[in-house]
Amino acid sequence: MKRLPRKLHPLLDRRQFLSHSGTALSGMALTHLLRRDGLLAAGNDVLSGKVSPLRPGIDPAHPNAPRHPHFPARARQVLMIFCSGAVSQLDTFDYKPELWRRHGQPMPGGKDLITFQGEQGDLAKSPWTFRPRGQSGKMISDLVPRLGGMADDLCFIHSLTSETNTHGPGENFMCTGFTLDGFPSIGAWTTYALGSETESLPAYVAIPDPRGTPQSSVNCWGPGFLPAAFQGTDFNATNPLRNLHPPAGITPKQDLKTRSFLTKLNRHQMQEYPGDSELAARISSYELAASMQLSVPEISDLSAEPRHILKMYGADAAGNSTQDLKAAYARNCILARRLVEKGVRFVQLFNGAYQTGGEGVSNWDGHKALEKQYKIHGEILDQSTAALLTDLKQRGLLENTLVVWCTEFGRMPTFQKGASGRDHNPKGFTAFMTGAGVKAPFSYGATDPFGYQAVENVVTTHDFHATLLHLLGLDHERLSYYHNGIERRLTNVEGRVITDVLG
Repeated sequence: MKRLPRKLHPLLDRRQFLSHSGTALSGMALTHLLRRDGLLAAGNDVLSGKVSPLRPGIDPAHPNAPRHPHFPARARQVLMIFCSGAVSQLDTFDYKPELWRRHGQPMPGGKDLITFQGEQGDLAKSPWTFRPRGQSGKMISDLVPRLGGMADDLCFIHSLTSETNTHGPGENFMCTGFTLDGFPSIGAWTTYALGSETESLPAYVAIPDPRGTPQSSVNCWGPGFLPAAFQGTDFNATNPLRNLHPPAGITPKQDLKTRSFLTKLNRHQMQEYPGDSELAARISSYELAASMQLSVPEISDLSAEPRHILKMYGADAAGNSTQDLKAAYARNCILARRLVEKGVRFVQLFNGAYQTGGEGVSNWDGHKALEKQYKIHGEILDQSTAALLTDLKQRGLLENTLVVWCTEFGRMPTFQKGASGRDHNPKGFTAFMTGAGVKAPFSYGATDPFGYQAVENVVTTHDFHATLLHLLGLDHERLSYYHNGIERRLTNVEGRVITDVLG
């Protein structure tokens, strides 16, 4: 057999074979990394920078059916703990020794500074001592000592910024990515993209504070222009869902027969009108409501919880109004854990409500008497929230659940002129994450020496949202919904994934 020239068979040349093998292996590794980070998703042109929209196919008859993420996800569920009223980063998690050194002095560069409520006074140190916590030595305030004890499990972002210093628009912005009403919440975007892993419970549950709803109320868990199926269902341990029980005189057997008959009628209607998506959606919503008649009372019944769990959360607290509120919030925390256990995709737990008892009484809006008011809010928040994180960890739920703690914006390093509280500050504040996909212990970004403005690794709220979606396996630039001639996104036309916090 005649031997062909070597130039026609370059891979038969040992040196070229080894060279091609090396580049092939590195190319495979690069492809794997790009695919892992969602940069090789279909329709995503990395070289040109162009991306095509991705709108999940929704079956109206099963709007919450589980759907695949864009790329492998690090988290399957999200628990968002939202503290309404703008928690002061300077009295909780952002330690600034310069405030102690310059307490009572004017803030450099802050002469004639006017913020939300008016003129500012002097720099003011925190009324609470900061101490090193855990093996990491993270400095956290005595206002939240139990959360401080979990420092080694937490990933802090100290350089968050917002676009507004007003509570309602601020809550909208943190929950929806827009300051105006009418945009979908992050929970609605998540369930629109991924559906749910449970058929007997809503895909998205909002748990309002025992004192009431936040200032933006249902906007915080609303669907905006997304289909109504993706709105959060709101209830808590104090006020469970209403109208779940059959009317008096209807036996369980009669109820079951009625449901069976309705199911037959619905299936007949669907066969007769197979293209009617509104009919399919309505039937689906009623079928979910029927399932919730059994599942919600069961999951809301905390009587089966062991006594040591109730004590760990502080659900047995009593004796005065603060302890009663603490116990009610603790029961909400237990409800949140039970919902995560049952596979609810997105759970939003609120601490603090709209001003029902005056400024700073029912939430973290500490303008005039911060120390007096925060003592109450810290007592309500700290034990129960720390117990929730501990419980999730002990049960192995943090392996697939991302927990996010956030607020709408931060507060000033000065006290307001003539007062003992801090004004609104959207220029730099703190959030933390724990659980699936994030580094811990870890701190990212920083504010200036006074805690006034983010100066290192500045993070916008759109960046924050992009990162949360990324951890769920979703490309924030591609997840969209066509509305009024615009491809709408949670992150608008902005946002970047904060890759440094990914574990």
